[in-house]
Amino acid sequence: MRTYGFLSTHPPTRCGLATFNAALAAELDGGIVRVLDGSIAGQAPPGVVHTWSSRSRGGWPAAAAALDGFDVAIVQHEYGIYPGADGEEVLPLLRRLTVPSIVVLHTVLTHPSERQRSLLTQIVGAAGAVVTMTHTARERLLAGYPVDPSKVTVIPHGTAGPVGGPAARRERPHLLTWGLIGPGKGIEWTLRALARLRDLEPAPTYTVAGRTHPKVLELHGEAYRAGLHQLGAELGVAHTVDYQQVYHDQAALGALIRSADVVVLPYDSREQVTSGVLIEAVAAGVPVVATPFPHAVELLTDGPGLLVPYRDPKALAKAIRRLLTVPGLAARLSRNSGAQLRWPAVARGYAELADRLLAARPGTVGAAAA
Repeated sequence: MRTYGFLSTHPPTRCGLATFNAALAAELDGGIVRVLDGSIAGQAPPGVVHTWSSRSRGGWPAAAAALDGFDVAIVQHEYGIYPGADGEEVLPLLRRLTVPSIVVLHTVLTHPSERQRSLLTQIVGAAGAVVTMTHTARERLLAGYPVDPSKVTVIPHGTAGPVGGPAARRERPHLLTWGLIGPGKGIEWTLRALARLRDLEPAPTYTVAGRTHPKVLELHGEAYRAGLHQLGAELGVAHTVDYQQVYHDQAALGALIRSADVVVLPYDSREQVTSGVLIEAVAAGVPVVATPFPHAVELLTDGPGLLVPYRDPKALAKAIRRLLTVPGLAARLSRNSGAQLRWPAVARGYAELADRLLAARPGTVGAAAA
């Protein structure tokens, strides 16, 4: 049986990469080299074989040595989670590895800095294979970076699927946004849209679930959240908004998602090629209203949701109103979601890619057969 070394942030760290890495690692046999933002303290969580502090330069050789104890290394990549400018210390680690590596790209920028473009190009060159989670991200990578197309494989973001039974329906229509909160999440546009929906009978409620992003909290405190509270009061919708400043476990989050009539993702970003929140909403069969960030365009066009222009509360309100008032529309969109890949199927995609890398190594039976 193959063993896999996973390099990433990891729970109890609360971020999208950590959640993704934990779900993938749960499906494949191996161990985790976690990247920790801060001082190393306390007992490592189960499955963690080594910890690399992102605040300490020069820790990559020990992290590489830990990953070399497995058959294949699966490396999550996002600018800034590794030490050095733009997380550059992941590059010498990849070059040091003696086992094949799969690098999972969570961000592919359209307009990177020259440093970011050069770094990502070199990372792809050093990796045995690269995974993007959408075709949009792959196309963007090939168009904007001088990389080998044969190295780039699309494996969708996984989902656990609905957890538990049906959620209790609410008396009023329920809108939902969740995830780490901060500027760029676009919640202010939903508040403005909510003010345009007060004539509905009954008027909808809106849940905003999630803690403030730790990077935002470190730099700006709770200024963004305070601004949302103030805006809601000015618009006269504060009493209809429920801010749940918690990190829900999978069961609680699943129940919350299934209680929603519409998931609203009014992100400001034009760069987001992967959204775990979007995947979870679609997998739960809840219609989505989103701005046209790349993953939403790929997943929702002629699919389980509606796209609206950026920073346009009038269009946002119109789309939400359609889903809440046009008979059968929400159900038709939900049926268009199709069978979403669950984590076991996604993990098989990684295992098959790993097998191809190992078979192509000089001296292996697979390489000789080829």
